[in-house]
Amino acid sequence: MMAQPSPADPSYDCIRYLPTNEAYDRWASVYDSDGNFLQALDDLELRTLFPRFLNSIRSPKPWRLVDLGCGTGRNTSLLLGIRDSDIVALDASKGMLEVAKNRLSNTNSDAQVPGQRPDVRFEVFDMLASSSPPASLMSHSVDAVISTLVVEHIPLPTFFAHVSQILRQGGVLLLTNMHSEMGEISQAGFVDTATGEKIRPTSYAHTVEEVVVEARKCGLVVELHDERSGITQRAVDESMVEELGLRSAKWVGVKCWFGGVFRKR
Repeated sequence: MMAQPSPADPSYDCIRYLPTNEAYDRWASVYDSDGNFLQALDDLELRTLFPRFLNSIRSPKPWRLVDLGCGTGRNTSLLLGIRDSDIVALDASKGMLEVAKNRLSNTNSDAQVPGQRPDVRFEVFDMLASSSPPASLMSHSVDAVISTLVVEHIPLPTFFAHVSQILRQGGVLLLTNMHSEMGEISQAGFVDTATGEKIRPTSYAHTVEEVVVEARKCGLVVELHDERSGITQRAVDESMVEELGLRSAKWVGVKCWFGGVFRKR
C-alpha cells in the first residue's frame, strides 16, 4: 500500500538532507508540536511496553538508567518516576538536549523529599562519532537502556555495539523504531516553515529481522512476552486516527512501528 499525501501534511518547496544531529538541531523547537503521529503511536505503545521493560530489570536498586537518543526528553520523563535510580540522558543534538533540559527542569525541581525523584545528567553523545562509552559512563555499568525512534538513524552494528558496551550482563534494552514497511515509503523529517524546506536526516529502513539478528551478534536477545514473540509490530487502523492525529490517516493499513525488550546475555 502506498501512502498518499494528506491535507494535514504541510507543503514544502524542496527537500534538504542534513547530517542527523544538524537536522534535529533545526527540528528541536517544533519537534513536540508539529503533529508527528509516529511519536504519538510510540507514546500509545509505551503504555504497555514501558511497564514490561521495568519488570524486566533484575539487578538490585539503585539502578543506573540511560535514555539513548533522548531527544526532547519525552521518555526521560518516564524514567523520572523511578525512585532509587541514576539517569543519564544522551543525544547527538545539542538543540534537542536544550529542549529536554527545559522540559524536565520543572519536573525535576518538584521533588521536595531527597530521593523522591532522581537527578538527570544530560550529555551530548554522537554514536556515529565515537566508539567509546560516554564520558559519564563506565563500560558495563548500566542496568537498563531505553532508546525510542532512534535506531532509524544509526547503522545497526554501531547502535548495538554501543548498547552492549554500556549494559551490564543481564541488563535490558527497550527499543522502538519506525517499521521498515513505513520506512520504505517515507522517513523522518519536518518542514522548516522559515525556509520552506523539508529537512530530512540520514535514515535506514531496518527490518525487524535485521534488528534481531544484529542485536544477537552483540549478545542482546529478545525477551519473550507471554510465550509469544517479544517484538510487537503495529499497523495504523482507522480506530487509531483520532488519537494519533490527522497525519496518520494516510498510513491506515501500513505497519509503522515496532518495539520490544532485549536482554544482554
